[in-house]
Amino acid sequence: MEFDFTTLPPRDRYRLLIGAVVPRPIALVTTVAAAGTVNAAPFSFFNVFSHDPVIVALGIERREGGHLKDTVRNIRLRREFVVNLVNERIAEAMNVCAVDFPEGISELEAAGLTAAPSSAIATPRIKESPVNMECRLMEELRFGEEGKRSIVLGEVVRFHIKDEFLTERGYVDIPEMRPVGRLSGNGYVRLSDRFEMKRENYGEWQSHTKKDAAS
Repeated sequence: MEFDFTTLPPRDRYRLLIGAVVPRPIALVTTVAAAGTVNAAPFSFFNVFSHDPVIVALGIERREGGHLKDTVRNIRLRREFVVNLVNERIAEAMNVCAVDFPEGISELEAAGLTAAPSSAIATPRIKESPVNMECRLMEELRFGEEGKRSIVLGEVVRFHIKDEFLTERGYVDIPEMRPVGRLSGNGYVRLSDRFEMKRENYGEWQSHTKKDAAS
C-alpha cells in the first residue's frame, strides 16, 4: 500500500504516522504564562537531535480554532522551557495534564504534581519526573498556512536525573526508571521487554559472515 502524502488529508497522514513511528518518548513540557501560571503539557512529537550542543525539538500544532497553544505562546514570551520525561510513576498524572483546562488553571496542581526550582532558568521543573532538561529557546521554525505548525528547538543547559536512576558508571538505569512510550490512539507502552544486539565493526562483520558462508 502506498500513500501520496502531498495529497492525503492531514488527519489521514497523522493516523498513519502515529501508528508507524512508535514508541515515541513523552515530554511533559513546563512553561510559564504572562500571568505567572505554570503550564504543563504532554508532547509525543518530541525528541533529542544532537548532543553537542544538546538540542531537543518539540512539534507543536495550533488548536483546532487556529489559536496558539499555551506552550508555544509561553516559549515565545519567556524563551525557555523544561522537558520533564515521563515514567510509569507519573503516567496517570501526565494524562491529567492533557485535559483541555480553561486558561489560567495550572495542570500541575490538577494532576497533583510539584513545581521545583530550576537551576539556570526561571521556568520550574517537575519534582516527580525522573529526568528534567532545562532548555533555552534556540529557534522556532514555522510551517504551513499562517504558521500552523511550529518546530521549537531548545538547547539543554541543565540536565537533572534522580539519583536512583543513575548507575555508578554514569549510565541511565532504564529498567529502574521504567519510562513509558506513546503509541497511537489511547495506547502507551512500558519499556520492560528489552533485548540487546552488539554493534559490530567491519572486521567483526566480515569474520562472522565468512563463518556463516562456510557452515
